Amino acid sequence: MTNLHGNRKIPGWRDIDAEEFRAYVGLLVLSGVYRSKHESTKSLWSEKWGRSIFRATMSQKRFQNISRALRFDDKLSRPQRHVDKMAPFRKVWNMWTHRLEMLFSPDRDLCVDEQLVAFKGRCSFRQYMPKKPAKYGIKIWAACDVKTSYAWRLQVYTGKAAPDRVEVNQGMRVVLDMTEGLQGHVVTCDNFFTSCALADELLKRKMALVGTIRQNKPELPPHLLQAKKREIFSSIFAFTNTHTLVSYIPRRGKNVLLLSTKHRRPDVSKEGKRKPVIIEDYNKCKGGVDNLDMVVGTYSCRRRTNYWPLALFHNVLDVSLYNAYVLWTSIESSWQKRKGHRRRVFIEEVGEMLVNPHIAKRGHLPRSSAAAAVVRFVTTAAAATGHSPIIKCKSRRQCELCKEKRRRVVNTCCKCEKYTCKDHSVTICNNCPI
Repeated sequence: MTNLHGNRKIPGWRDIDAEEFRAYVGLLVLSGVYRSKHESTKSLWSEKWGRSIFRATMSQKRFQNISRALRFDDKLSRPQRHVDKMAPFRKVWNMWTHRLEMLFSPDRDLCVDEQLVAFKGRCSFRQYMPKKPAKYGIKIWAACDVKTSYAWRLQVYTGKAAPDRVEVNQGMRVVLDMTEGLQGHVVTCDNFFTSCALADELLKRKMALVGTIRQNKPELPPHLLQAKKREIFSSIFAFTNTHTLVSYIPRRGKNVLLLSTKHRRPDVSKEGKRKPVIIEDYNKCKGGVDNLDMVVGTYSCRRRTNYWPLALFHNVLDVSLYNAYVLWTSIESSWQKRKGHRRRVFIEEVGEMLVNPHIAKRGHLPRSSAAAAVVRFVTTAAAATGHSPIIKCKSRRQCELCKEKRRRVVNTCCKCEKYTCKDHSVTICNNCPI
């Protein structure tokens, strides 16, 4: 569909093949490794401040043209699917989420929460969430494994099914959808989702529920709601045959309510703030989706865009990279174990493996000496070994020919390999014979 749209809209468009598309994705991945989420494309390709691997892979204009043309469906056939708001991205989304569930079996503890993909452009189901850092964006319901934060099941929220009708028990519907097909798990969620009806339904599916619950629920006993004149760090429990409720006072005049079908005893910690065991277990498991947001944002490949399917596509790449890291380290637990930045090394190697086949097939060398050196290295190593090598990017050093100015550069002379700035070289430094 990218070639289809490119031929329609971009003059002089050259069709993209699978290898070049992988190289494009690899550059997005590497931009995330280098923390370039808010850096302009011009800066990434700059000879002075950019990275040589970007110039060695493709030109800046080609990268921008692919970003402009990237599409996931045929726009002319979309009126036939006008009922689905996710139509421009639905096919890719369904294929991807189906694979997430096939590749991983979640541990006993599962966390269900909401994720916000930052986006301020035009989108019919864009949400405003003031408590999130981005505030505006596309809301995704997420079910994550608590132990690893692996994103096991995701669902985009596209708004109300009917504009004139309020969705009843939305939180219950979301949790049941997110845990469909599971048994023997403990689901942790916040007060938006938790209710006694949800706990009963999960028990029928042989799953337990632990979560905070809102005080406006009619099934709550009145004495649990009272917080005045109660001692700080005190707890009141209420039990049924299957449910446990606790009201805890963390500070004067404030109580926290939790519902659990996992705990059956009024156990309270004897240390510190005397928290009930239900609260301690909730605190251990509640951050599965929040931790996913944190680790995904660390090396995010997101770029500025006004096209919401592209924003979702960037999020797909970010989550896929983290999930792939979880799978790889669970299989190869000894891989790079001594390094404290294993995930960064993993993402960098993934990005380089994606771009190297395209670099090795370049017809001519780039003008930049550093980028030309990268192309030579990849081409030579690929010819000798038959597979793509890992590129060790050069660090910045002072230009060895500058006497008055102290310029730190990454470019080197093709012959003597001295570090030289733009004033003293193009591809060969001034000291070397041409």
